Amino acid sequence: MAYRPLQEEFRQIPPVTKLYTCGCIVTTIAVQLEIVSPFQLYFNPDLIFKQFQIWRLATTFLYFGNFGFHFFFNVLFTYRYCRLLEEGSFRGRTADFFVMFLFGGTLTIVIAFFVNLVFLGQAFTMMLVYIWSRRNTYIRMNFFGLMNFEAPYLPWVLFGFSLLLGNPIIVDLMGIAVGHCYYHLEDVFPRTPGGFKVIWTPEFLKAILDGQPEDPNYMPMPEEERPGGYDWGEGGPVQDEEQQDDEQPQNNDN
Repeated sequence: MAYRPLQEEFRQIPPVTKLYTCGCIVTTIAVQLEIVSPFQLYFNPDLIFKQFQIWRLATTFLYFGNFGFHFFFNVLFTYRYCRLLEEGSFRGRTADFFVMFLFGGTLTIVIAFFVNLVFLGQAFTMMLVYIWSRRNTYIRMNFFGLMNFEAPYLPWVLFGFSLLLGNPIIVDLMGIAVGHCYYHLEDVFPRTPGGFKVIWTPEFLKAILDGQPEDPNYMPMPEEERPGGYDWGEGGPVQDEEQQDDEQPQNNDN
């Protein structure tokens, strides 16, 4: 039956990606059905710390607005790059991925105290895109057939796209800044002379989230489907193409 492939695909989505994406969709549906109001979800320090509405620390990341192009664009990017990270550089390290979520969410909230933003989901999505782009430096991407670039430029291309559409650029800048902080502390600083690991994952989280064996039927996204969203990123790593060019003369000589 038709629902079985969808059910199987849903089961193969990694846990953190599944939880976060479903949370965004369910929250938006609840707002559309008027079960909750956006006024109950947005980030408000006074309500959080004076009236103890702690849930706002989470719901501010779950609401992307009413159903429409903006909502589907953000949810698609959130799902895609969240899954690419969880199935790629965080494969088998769900606890580390969860800690990255906590780090990114916490730092985004700290910055939100100083800027006038009430919903932080788009900034969080940009953080995911930035981290993925820095860990996949040789992926070539294509922006709607207009320009080709390598993955590290993707956040800045999206930033320019937002600028052209007249969207608030502070959102994208927040996500880029938070993503750069995580990337530098996790991937760069520990490898420098005298550097050390700054972001630690508690052992109890590893025991809870990494302790279960991997599903034998689990299949991550194929590599050729990983580079981007909306058919961005046709092709493969730059190194592979260079190796093919180097090997071609040898084959002709033979």
